Amino acid sequence: MEPIKPEVTTFFDEYTFTASYVVKDPNSNKVAIIDSVLDFDYASGHTDTKSADKIIAFIKENGLEVDWILETHVHADHLSAAPYLQEKLGGKIGIGDHITIVQNTFGKIFNAGTEFQRDGSQFDALFKEGDSFHIGQMRADVLHTPGHTPACLTYVIGDAAFVGDTLFMPDFGTARCDFPGGSAEVMWESIQKILSLPDETRIFVGHDYKAPGRDYFAWESTVKEEKEKNIHVGGGKTKEDFIRMRTERDKQLAMPRLIIPSIQVNMRAGHMPPAEDNGTVYLKVPVNVL
Repeated sequence: MEPIKPEVTTFFDEYTFTASYVVKDPNSNKVAIIDSVLDFDYASGHTDTKSADKIIAFIKENGLEVDWILETHVHADHLSAAPYLQEKLGGKIGIGDHITIVQNTFGKIFNAGTEFQRDGSQFDALFKEGDSFHIGQMRADVLHTPGHTPACLTYVIGDAAFVGDTLFMPDFGTARCDFPGGSAEVMWESIQKILSLPDETRIFVGHDYKAPGRDYFAWESTVKEEKEKNIHVGGGKTKEDFIRMRTERDKQLAMPRLIIPSIQVNMRAGHMPPAEDNGTVYLKVPVNVL
């Protein structure tokens, strides 16, 4: 039996190089939104909903109904718009159950205090390896694919796999593994899990940065293309090759420009920290920690 082919619409945010997806059941008006973006100007501390509003407009114009608002992981390079989308469109917010590890790690780093629950309760659903759920009548299966972060998931929906920051386009490679809880060795094993899917499976990546020699953004490949051409893991490269390359490369990378606000917000399912006694919300900057 041929796998169902979800209808995938991409919304690309060039400021954070993030691909957000609306994934539609071809046999109903039900959709999931994956890895949404809340615009944030770090210099002024101002948020904006322009990126999320484009998704909302698309949903409403096409008479769609949101079942799920999904996160592949706690992003370190953009803020999630999940609560805003949920307020406007409904749907349940889901992430991997290893979010508790991320909350414990970064709860300490940001000294979030006892009011910050570290049990994942800010989310409506916590998924683990082997779980499944439905978008309309379309089944989605969950793969736990850690390495970039401990809580990274891949959502396999019909013939499509949404891999977050585990794999990038074949000419760009893979994501970094040097965040707290990251591991190049674990990332390799997660990638093998993704590459064991059928060759024709469509791969939708979480980011694109235009690989050298490519002057356009791209976010869709296939398992076959990744196995044959991915510059970090394809074409017969070994686990040892990957771990050595990834470890050396990560040492040269600067922290993402929005990691400080992103982690504080995203570990709370896209909510800001509680306002202080003057009614203002503040984000902390830990000095000489990250």
